[in-house]
Amino acid sequence: MIREQLTEKILDIKREKGWSWKYITGEIGGMSEVLVVGALLGQMKLVKPLARRAAELFGLSTTEERMLNETPMRGTPMPPTDPLIYRFYELVMINGPAWKALIEEEFGDGIMSAIDFDMQMERMAHEKGDRVKITMSGKFLPYKYYGATQGAQELGYKEE
Repeated sequence: MIREQLTEKILDIKREKGWSWKYITGEIGGMSEVLVVGALLGQMKLVKPLARRAAELFGLSTTEERMLNETPMRGTPMPPTDPLIYRFYELVMINGPAWKALIEEEFGDGIMSAIDFDMQMERMAHEKGDRVKITMSGKFLPYKYYGATQGAQELGYKEE
């Protein structure tokens, strides 16, 4: 079995049982809903206790449980073709340069981590139609200026 087949098996069981992602993530627990769903879709790994809970919930074999605990090959082809996912890509293409400039002005020369990262999603009522609110928080990682000498700073933190 390959990982994509396990993902399809999980989705088939989800459909057959009529389960919501909220129900599934509540049963598995242990970390963010985004991470649990991402793992079940093959983009993240579940730590062993959570892989065990997922395997019990979905009636998976020991091999399939272990597969949920393996580090996956992450990502999708670019640009994405799904309209909802493409809108996130579009947000980055259009707003990315401004986000970069504002982050660098505030923190210095570096990046926002997508590994040391938190994300929450919530529904917000709005008179013109409900809105999706996504809050992201990533650790700032300064670039290392290797070979820095003669008082040059070693990391790209904002210079005061």
